[in-house]
Amino acid sequence: MSDPILWAFPTELQPDAAEVDFDLAATLDAVVGLRAEIPDDAFTASSLGTGRSGNGVVIGVDGLVLTIGYLITEAESIWLTTNAGRVVPGHALAYDPVTGLGLVLPLGSLGVGPIARSRLDEARLDGGVYVVGRGGCEHALRAQIFARREFAGYWEYLLDEALFTTPAHPEWSGAALLDGSGRLVGIGSLFVQEPDGDEVVKGNMFVPSELIDPILDDMLRLGRADRPPRAWLGVYSAETRDGIAIRGLAQGGPAERAGVQPGDIVRDVAGAPVDGLAGFYRSVWSRGPAGTPIPLTLSRDGRVTSVIVSSVDRSALLRKPSLQ
Repeated sequence: MSDPILWAFPTELQPDAAEVDFDLAATLDAVVGLRAEIPDDAFTASSLGTGRSGNGVVIGVDGLVLTIGYLITEAESIWLTTNAGRVVPGHALAYDPVTGLGLVLPLGSLGVGPIARSRLDEARLDGGVYVVGRGGCEHALRAQIFARREFAGYWEYLLDEALFTTPAHPEWSGAALLDGSGRLVGIGSLFVQEPDGDEVVKGNMFVPSELIDPILDDMLRLGRADRPPRAWLGVYSAETRDGIAIRGLAQGGPAERAGVQPGDIVRDVAGAPVDGLAGFYRSVWSRGPAGTPIPLTLSRDGRVTSVIVSSVDRSALLRKPSLQ
């Protein structure tokens, strides 16, 4: 993770304690740095790397940290760093592939309090928002939400509503998105280039933090959300003029084993035509949970071919966190 002294936003872009109606210093301190180490032979090592850095947000009085899940997936060790420089080991408590959110339990006192959370329908968003990474005001930015809409990720991921902010910045993995009252409304996920009318806007996508609320007790108790796992095919897909194109395959995944190839175009799922990337995912998931056979009709080099993909639970392929 970048050291706070190595870069800083211009002062005029930072939040000003004199202009906000919340405890700015305490709120900034609730965002911690996160560093995760992943074994070389982990399932996600080749796609997400073995050294992952980002941020997390303290949401519990016990120091419970909410972050974006890909930072901690299959983590062998996690270290949390506060603005005061305190470094504490953490345990990857839970990851939810549906929302993309993850929880880390600090194995020691962080010495900071939790941040208040808000639902989107109660949040103050029209007057601007703040994006906060570890490092205090120098790593906090006044921002605007330019879109609230569905987001479909190429890795079989779908949010009914995501938040898109500008100006863009590459350091927002796991960062806090705050409303005008300083309450948490989102967790940083990706740098994106999103259509906005006739223009393409560079920005960041945030996962609404309220998505953790209905599954929080399950995550704390079971280490996962208590719902049937979604069917996973192991495809990396994109919308093209020709349809949903298979851009890549998870090595050894269900789709590769079924004979799906990069460059294939998905024509239908179990006879139902595919309408966009989100429609493709919903068609697959509507067939049943993980383990359900998924019939696909594909176009390959001008010919039509059919395959049946034996879907699996992706989480079953991942290393489970352990307390040393």
